[in-house]
Amino acid sequence: MAPCCIFSSVPKYPPQYRSNSNVVYSSKYHVVWTPKYRRSVLVEGVDERLKVILADVCTETGSDLLALEVMPDHVHLFI
Repeated sequence: MAPCCIFSSVPKYPPQYRSNSNVVYSSKYHVVWTPKYRRSVLVEGVDERLKVILADVCTETGSDLLALEVMPDHVHLFI
């Protein structure tokens, strides 16, 4: 005989959604910022250190870092 009920570990919502006790949401933020006077200061290792810091902050806050692009005079962050 086959069992009458089969329980699986299928998530209730797709992985791109998050849920709380009473809401389901999918929030994405595209943040762009520049240094003062748009000077090229994000070079010579500063860009690599900034990437590490931003990844650490996203890990600490439980955010998903979807995309990160550091240019010499501006930063694009998609979380």
